[in-house]
Amino acid sequence: MNAPTAPHILVIDDDASVRELVSEYLSGNDMRVSAGASGREMFEIVEREAIDLVLLDLKLRGEDGMQLARSLRERATLPIILLTGRSEEADRVMGLELGADDYVTKPFSPRELLARVRAVLRRYQVQATLPERDNTRRAFRFVGWELNLRTRRLISPKGVSVELSNGEFSLLSALCRAPDRVLTRDQLLSMSRLHEAEVYDRTIDVQIRRLRVKIESDSANPTLIVTERGVGYRLACQVETLY
Repeated sequence: MNAPTAPHILVIDDDASVRELVSEYLSGNDMRVSAGASGREMFEIVEREAIDLVLLDLKLRGEDGMQLARSLRERATLPIILLTGRSEEADRVMGLELGADDYVTKPFSPRELLARVRAVLRRYQVQATLPERDNTRRAFRFVGWELNLRTRRLISPKGVSVELSNGEFSLLSALCRAPDRVLTRDQLLSMSRLHEAEVYDRTIDVQIRRLRVKIESDSANPTLIVTERGVGYRLACQVETLY
């Protein structure tokens, strides 16, 4: 199983052989892959998981691939690469005008597909630094952990879901928004209030201790959530932000 820090690609194609080929090849190149055969499955997975990029077949059985691409773009800012057996210029242009980031015409080389996926991901990683995208975060990833802001799920480096209270989720998301920066208890309390009220009735220190039990390999000697004596706490690692 690939770690949650690997890019998470969603493959939507009603041809099982294509799904298997693409899934195996991308998985073998350090990516996580989920797959589905319909628009309904695509939207369910996108709502549930922190997806980095969608590979969408335009010729899904009984569905309008162009309309699916349009609806996906309206719901999310994640990258879309279209898979199509049609080589007409009008189809390619229409797909790009709908908001797709690239297209691959079937039959395609898995190596070419991988190169296009990596190129689109790189473009989005650069765009993710723009300040106007600051309020559209979908997830944080740090040292193998993934905190999904939509589903409020914390996934361990082994792919296991770890239950968080509202206060714990609020504090961890606040720490992730300011990686490697010392935050005072007042700052953490203020930032947490943006999410949930549970932290009002409990001290920051109690919430931090509970978080450490869940994410530190040794909660008595924490290396992730570090105490800065007399000041506050710091998330001592790099954090990747998904939009």
